[in-house]
Amino acid sequence: MKYDFETLVNRTGTGSEKWDMMRAEMPDIPSDIVPFSVADMEFKPAPEIVEGLKEYLDTASFGYTGATGSYYQAIIQFMERRHGFSPKKEWILESAGIVPALKQMVAAFTKPEDAVLIMQPVYYPFTAAVEGNKRKLVVSELLVEENTYRIDFEDLERKAARKEVTLLILCSPHNPVGRVWTKEELIRICDICLRNQVFIISDEIHFDIIMPGYTHISLGALEDKYRNNCAICTAPTKSFNIAGLQVSNLIIPNKEYRDKISAARGYYALNMISYKACEIAYNQCEAWLEEMVAVIDKNRRLVEEFIKERLPFIKVFELQGTYLLWLDCSALGMEAEELEKFMKEKALLFLDEGYIFGTSGRGYERLNLACPGWVLTQGLERLEQAVKKLQAGGIK
Repeated sequence: MKYDFETLVNRTGTGSEKWDMMRAEMPDIPSDIVPFSVADMEFKPAPEIVEGLKEYLDTASFGYTGATGSYYQAIIQFMERRHGFSPKKEWILESAGIVPALKQMVAAFTKPEDAVLIMQPVYYPFTAAVEGNKRKLVVSELLVEENTYRIDFEDLERKAARKEVTLLILCSPHNPVGRVWTKEELIRICDICLRNQVFIISDEIHFDIIMPGYTHISLGALEDKYRNNCAICTAPTKSFNIAGLQVSNLIIPNKEYRDKISAARGYYALNMISYKACEIAYNQCEAWLEEMVAVIDKNRRLVEEFIKERLPFIKVFELQGTYLLWLDCSALGMEAEELEKFMKEKALLFLDEGYIFGTSGRGYERLNLACPGWVLTQGLERLEQAVKKLQAGGIK
């Protein structure tokens, strides 16, 4: 490999959200414990980004800075190369993050009496964006089918047909269950929404992290009638591990909806370094991205094989996209809060608890695979030892 995906950078005391949360909960935790929770990576950044930003800062002016033509061109060409569509420059609205953009769009695209439809278990800021705007939340539960999930289209259609439902927030690829929706599934969702005058916000932040054998289809690559009924949320942050630089892009072909969010936000610009980091990532770092995805696939297989051989009562869901593996731990026979305590206190595993993604996630855990394989192995071995003590009656 050309790049280093084996060196662990200890982020203690650096302001890392997940590392600080872990140590706040357990101040005396050993220094070599790595959290597997919040979805950023324990990999060194692409050197092209580091060196490119250094070079940029050598000559940059630190005045007010907005998006440049080269910034838009980098996004457009990246979407053409990797996602099969060519967004127009005027469709692109930059944002400091998809999470704040979700809240802004829910407020801009709906009225107080409206309802918003989501499919749980799903990324918990979807719920926060709806409830934070005091809109009604309508949930269509995904259905477990062996080691994967499928959409309950009959339920989705019934709920989309409700008069108060005017917006659907779609997670594609789906976090936390790891599904990459097929073109047929996406078209069926889009047809349901068109029939019922429901606009779609499609969160596609993980769209570059797709496992071998699967293909992500962006709503932007579908025909015009579907593309015009959606806002597509994209970012280089998950793909290139630059979440701390806070840069994402909303692609909204529909001018009416684009004007709504623009009016709600008023003047808007990113940090000047965010613009440049996005540009460098999209122009220079696809080789790093390809190697990273291969590492995630290798880590996925590592976990699957370990659990199959040594913890076979834990169910591993098929990972099609994202670097987040969904685990059914209900066979341990614990309530969700008890399971969380067991993972943290006995196995020293800091994961994202399944219940935060909806009630159907109780008894599940989300494991972040974006770390060196040897770090994953250490975590799995701690889990195995904790389970053995539990089975022997040695854990109280």
